[in-house]
Amino acid sequence: RGNLLYKTYTTEPAQDGERSVTLRRTGDAPFVMAAYHVPAGSHPDFAAVEVLEHVLGDQPSGRLYRALVDSRLAASIEAYTFQFREPGMLFAGAQLRADGNVDSARAALDRTLDAAASVPVTEEEVSRAKTALLKNIDLLLASSEQVGFALTEWAAMGDWRLMFLYRDRLEKVTPADVQRVAAAYLKPSNRTSGTFLPTATPDRAVIPQVTSVAQMVAGYKGRALVQVGETFDPSPANIDARTTHLALANGMQLTLLPKKTRAGAVYAQLVIRFGDLASLTNKATVSSLTSAMLSRGTAALTRQQVKDSLDRLKARAVIGGGGNNVVVAIETTRDQLPAVLTLVAGELRTPRFDATEFDKLKQEQLAAREASNGEPQTLALIAMQQRMNPYPKGHPMHTLTPEETIAEIGATTVDQVRQFHHDFFGASSADLAVVGDVSADTITRAARALFGDWKNPTPFARLVRTAAEVDSATIAIETPDKANAILAAAQNVALRDDDPDYPALTLANFIMGGGFLNSRLATRLRQQEGISYGTGTQLQVAALDRAGTFLAFAIYNPQNVDRLVTALHDELRKAVTTGFTAAEVAAAKPSLLQQRLQSRANDQELVGTLIQRRYAGRTMSYDAAYEAAVNALTADQVNAAMRKYIDPAKISIVRAGDFKGKPPLKHTPSPGVSAPAFTARGAAGAS
Repeated sequence: RGNLLYKTYTTEPAQDGERSVTLRRTGDAPFVMAAYHVPAGSHPDFAAVEVLEHVLGDQPSGRLYRALVDSRLAASIEAYTFQFREPGMLFAGAQLRADGNVDSARAALDRTLDAAASVPVTEEEVSRAKTALLKNIDLLLASSEQVGFALTEWAAMGDWRLMFLYRDRLEKVTPADVQRVAAAYLKPSNRTSGTFLPTATPDRAVIPQVTSVAQMVAGYKGRALVQVGETFDPSPANIDARTTHLALANGMQLTLLPKKTRAGAVYAQLVIRFGDLASLTNKATVSSLTSAMLSRGTAALTRQQVKDSLDRLKARAVIGGGGNNVVVAIETTRDQLPAVLTLVAGELRTPRFDATEFDKLKQEQLAAREASNGEPQTLALIAMQQRMNPYPKGHPMHTLTPEETIAEIGATTVDQVRQFHHDFFGASSADLAVVGDVSADTITRAARALFGDWKNPTPFARLVRTAAEVDSATIAIETPDKANAILAAAQNVALRDDDPDYPALTLANFIMGGGFLNSRLATRLRQQEGISYGTGTQLQVAALDRAGTFLAFAIYNPQNVDRLVTALHDELRKAVTTGFTAAEVAAAKPSLLQQRLQSRANDQELVGTLIQRRYAGRTMSYDAAYEAAVNALTADQVNAAMRKYIDPAKISIVRAGDFKGKPPLKHTPSPGVSAPAFTARGAAGAS
């Protein structure tokens, strides 16, 4: 019975272009073949596909026989299809003699198959095919044994009665039907070509097998012992007790946490801040390009020499940023830290700004943007950013359209980048945090020598963020020929991360979609219904401005859009109306707190946290207070925060994908409904 078959959640996407495979192995005669994706055996088109297969592959009247066998390009031909519950394949092939010309046979095979869509199918061809196919059904029905076997096959396609429906459809097939399916499915872009080339002595890459790992490592002696790190307590109180803060004469801030680490590892983060709202207006693109050029050479070293130097030092120094700051992430060891900081200082203070490198950078960025312009995730992200953060054009946190971005990158010159660096860069408002096996005195001396006299030519003032009042809306973006779709939703919330409600709302977000596979959304959309490949929620809240965003997202097959929206709305409605249970809250608290503990135990993450706390005027006691508040939360408090801040009337939805004419979603708010999205607050790294 059809209802006992397992459920298929998604369909295989359309083939994007012609594919080919060549097999070379011992044999006697070449073989060429072509395969095309065709509908399932239960589809109304399948009867016409079967007639088409007969028109092509019948012997001796078939088109392939006449094109290849009659012309002596092949010794024999074949064509066949399979009736499956899922979409299947139509195969057509030709067997050659040992001395046959493979190229000529391949060309004739493809030419005949391509012509099926344009050379009219005759009434005689269709009548002959239908007569043969219907004869087979009549003979089948005359044998009880064969009927039994056949009915099981049709039952596997969904229902045994499909066999008789197929017979009825076959009787009604016309030449126009055959011509239509030939044009629909025998496309070069839907074809996979296969060629077998007999080879007396195949030249294969034979991958050796490992015999015995135990034998390989028996008696192995290691090298010198690696220094073992200390057992470090990552509690906020201990971090504060071990951390030193000081400022250089030019205003640069240092945050230092010396600790004994494995192999003397050191992690550092350097943030350079510059400009203010007035001075950075209409300069977002040149700022971004300036930041990207910093790692492409110094006055003394070419781009390759910088890379070689870092490799010799066994260090990483990654520079990123834009907007009003640049961030440098450093990974090195105690002995190499002074040399790495010197190299980084050269990149920041005296960049090369080579014209050829700048042109390469522009071409890379333009190509990347052109390649992503039709991608659902890119377009959904831009649309959501523009809606949730409606900063005016020219504002450093304004989101440009793809066309505007491409135009601005193309118009920016290397001289503008050089001038921007000259006018803005300095260390007066910079932060350097270091965690690892170094002394505070060593870092302080190096920082003074490398950055102590470097001042910002233009004063820095942070960019103030706002939580704009945004009306509910649904935006549908068509991205033709894209297999995956994105559904995004967001609501701005007037909240700071030191507000009393913040711990409760973060836990609500964690239960809803922040806990990965065990969250409510993941359980419903991915595990239970299988309609989303990835889903979740985020809560982004600022430290210095009462500006935040609750957002959710889902990646899915476009055909599942209606089911996805219904399920997502249902889960968010239940979260607000029914709320989270005491058991859910109790289970989520230790998971959320464990994540934060692991983050503090990771030195690479801890350096960033130390800079964030310093910049906000806090110590790690903020973390201790937040975690104590989370630990004390009740289900009533979590549910109250969810109801207070998640307002259905303010939810904005963006969906992007290949929906093939599906109408835009009708947004009908119900209590607590939200939907998926990714948002970013303006320019990257703005602070």
